[in-house]
Amino acid sequence: MSHTKLVHSFIGDSAELFSTKHALYTQGKWHTYGDLNNKANQLANLLIKRGLQKGDRVALLLENSMEYVASYYAILKAGGITVALNTENTADDIAYIVQDCGVRYIATNPRLLTKIMSILPKQVAETRERPEFSPEMVYVWSDAGLPGPLDIRKDILLLPGAMMDELATPPEARLIDLDIASIVYTSGSTGKPRGAVLSHLNIVANTRSIADYLGLCHADRIMAVLPFYYIYGKSLLNTHFFAGGSVVIDNRFLYPNVILQTMKEQEVTGFAGVPSTFTILLSRSNLRSQAFPKLRYVTQAGGAMAPAVQKEIAEAFAPAKLFIMYGATEASARLSYLEPADLPGKWGSIGKAIPNVDLYCADESGRPLASNIEGEIVARGSNIMSGYWNHPEETEKVLKNGLYYTGDIGRTDEEGFIFVVGRTKDMIKIGGNRVSAKEIEEAIHEHPAIIEVAVVGIQDEVLGEAPRAFVVVKEGYQGKIKEELVEFLKERLAFYKIPKSFEIRDSLPKNESGKIQKLKLG
Repeated sequence: MSHTKLVHSFIGDSAELFSTKHALYTQGKWHTYGDLNNKANQLANLLIKRGLQKGDRVALLLENSMEYVASYYAILKAGGITVALNTENTADDIAYIVQDCGVRYIATNPRLLTKIMSILPKQVAETRERPEFSPEMVYVWSDAGLPGPLDIRKDILLLPGAMMDELATPPEARLIDLDIASIVYTSGSTGKPRGAVLSHLNIVANTRSIADYLGLCHADRIMAVLPFYYIYGKSLLNTHFFAGGSVVIDNRFLYPNVILQTMKEQEVTGFAGVPSTFTILLSRSNLRSQAFPKLRYVTQAGGAMAPAVQKEIAEAFAPAKLFIMYGATEASARLSYLEPADLPGKWGSIGKAIPNVDLYCADESGRPLASNIEGEIVARGSNIMSGYWNHPEETEKVLKNGLYYTGDIGRTDEEGFIFVVGRTKDMIKIGGNRVSAKEIEEAIHEHPAIIEVAVVGIQDEVLGEAPRAFVVVKEGYQGKIKEELVEFLKERLAFYKIPKSFEIRDSLPKNESGKIQKLKLG
């Protein structure tokens, strides 16, 4: 068993202890720790043979699956840096990230490969003059091969076939816990996503703390409906593999009753969701008439959930305990949690700092404020990122005075419980995704009929927040502009970023300097 705790040691150590134990359930089949670890080792050895060097960035464009898990730990075992790509993003979104951090390899599947063909290099043999950001090799998980001309491309390797002859022993990539493990992209104030640089130490420290306060052990099984490209979803995988527990994957949340059935059949002990997960369960499933005898706890993060909804969820899942949690991509996931026992007296609170983290409301200099005085919520701990990849100016905005500035405004009560009261950033939290209003505005501005636009977040029963666009249009375009914009944006934005509603205005409110006053909209 390894002495230095690295992220991939979660699967390696658990495979040593529980080789034949069920680790991952997906598509009606269980995979053992031994099987998964062998696959990860084989792929890691293949990556190294194909030229992967320590610190190379490798993108994961995959849904939650056995292939995702094996690829994720394989990249880390080989000394690479994982870059998780949102499977809902457009090819342009993906191209930006691939270029921003210099992705060298991509792991994907046939369905998602078609989405990104436009950003892939031509045949490796044809030219060496490829843009620096074009990935050199694409690893496609496909037992059935690829259609037509794609089969002969030299820059595509099919898995698992290409790795089957590799050794299943761990590669000898020497790493320490200060080495970078992952770059996780999150929307920025500039409208373009920024990559939070997370070391092995950051992720391991946060994983230990979460496993500690949830009391995780090898008997725990988590129901994973949150995508692994999302920092909260990835923490479910890491915490349970750290504890030797099991992960149950079901990507059919479009049919929530199917998820509830899977939870019962696989006897899960834990469930995790963002606010929209729970509002969907409350409104579109038979949750209230179900019983989950093995369920021990439920966690919620990814944005504020109204106390009224918290109460409904706590009642629906009882006797399982509800943990309200708070965090950020920049903090490797988690910063605080509210003990279930404190919930009835502290509705709406994000609780207190997790183990090994300082969290408080501060003044502009980073000094703690007295109770009930509002200030920006700041944090420090070994889980905090080193900065944003390739964006020092953005890093300086949030890492100051030895602290991470969350951008959320909060207050602390007399007992030390923290409450979030607002946000400093112009961000919209859509079903757990942080989206920049500026990014949406810029896409809308590309339509020739648009004169002015402002996008704000409005309350939404399902998503928590949804984008609403206020537009000023050129004369003669008022007719079907709303329908036109929806179709127009489908080619420019991921579906969840498209405004839920559009309102045409003759003008938008502005201050004396000409800046649009969004607080007067809504």
